Amino acid sequence: MRIIRDSFAHGLAVALLLLAALVLATPRTVAQELQPLTIVTDEGKHAFQVELAATDEDRRRGLMFRRSMPAEQGMLFDFERVAPVSMWMRNTYIPLDMLFIDAGGTIVRIAEDTEPLSERTIPSGQPVLSVLELNAGTARRLRIEAGDRVEHPLFDR
Repeated sequence: MRIIRDSFAHGLAVALLLLAALVLATPRTVAQELQPLTIVTDEGKHAFQVELAATDEDRRRGLMFRRSMPAEQGMLFDFERVAPVSMWMRNTYIPLDMLFIDAGGTIVRIAEDTEPLSERTIPSGQPVLSVLELNAGTARRLRIEAGDRVEHPLFDR
């Protein structure tokens, strides 16, 4: 009887380890904690809730593997220093608008309706601190333009 119990315990332990490995290897698609962000345009203020991608791992993963995102949510990439950046849409299923933002919170360039799953690079065009990814069509719908401002603690440093 002890041998059967030990075998069962061993089998259960192996199964739990395999499950843990599977969970850790699966791309994360669950949202991180959301933070408020506001875009100020000539039309007024537009409120969003964003995930902050502030680590190398978060920035590499971005919105990859997600199939949808609520209309007033997005992801804010913090590159930690001002430099030219390039983005791409590898493993990203959601078409996006990418807003390239300088250290003062000013939008300097917008790449609208980027192509899902594309490995084509999308350059900032000039040094930036951050990129805000929103659902495609958001910039046009809200009349967000280069020169508009983004309010978030990232730009208060």
